[in-house]
Amino acid sequence: MIFSEHDARPEPGVDRAGESGVTIGVLALQGDVEEHLTMLRRCGVNAIRVRTPEDIGKIDGLIIPGGESTTVGKLMERFGLDVAIRNAAADGKPIFGTCTGMIVLSREIVDSQQARLGLIDLKVLRNAFGRQVDSFEADLRIPELGPDQESHPVRAVFIRAPWIESAGLGVQILAAIQDKGVLARQGPILVSAFHPELTDDPRIHNYFIRMARESKANRHHPTPKTHHPLTKT
Repeated sequence: MIFSEHDARPEPGVDRAGESGVTIGVLALQGDVEEHLTMLRRCGVNAIRVRTPEDIGKIDGLIIPGGESTTVGKLMERFGLDVAIRNAAADGKPIFGTCTGMIVLSREIVDSQQARLGLIDLKVLRNAFGRQVDSFEADLRIPELGPDQESHPVRAVFIRAPWIESAGLGVQILAAIQDKGVLARQGPILVSAFHPELTDDPRIHNYFIRMARESKANRHHPTPKTHHPLTKT
């Protein structure tokens, strides 16, 4: 993990999601799996590695970590995880993709026909900020995370990162840099171009945990359908 003086402060808003029995899975095909697991456990949730379609049924939310997007896409298809993940999203289970995860979750990838899940209405450009040697850090103000963004912005780590070229009407852009979206949400799908697992700030993971907890509560206690007297059931 990468630490800086900016991150060396008390944990902001640690969410005790573990008390409600939320389990978050991290897709363990390649990439920053351990870093995400460490952050999730620090946030108080049960965190497991996801390697098979059966593992998807054990979790309340899934993180697709950074790695190599072409390889991850091929492995998801090989092991049937692509179908299981799409089914989970259709059931309302939140999915959070970081860097590579953002790419494979998007509907369109510039100049690429590689395997993707197409679960968020984004067009993204791979390696948009440059190569490995062009990696950098930046402060992001993300109002969705709370009112303290001016004094405590999110420190974001960009490594061969994508950016959002365009977004559909149903997508909410939560953060941008150089006028390009780098954090977005559409329903149960959350994506970031950067690596929140490589800092000491748990706020984005806690935001996703809240998504998972709310989704689980809604699935277990759905809103009753109103019965119309002229409707046959």
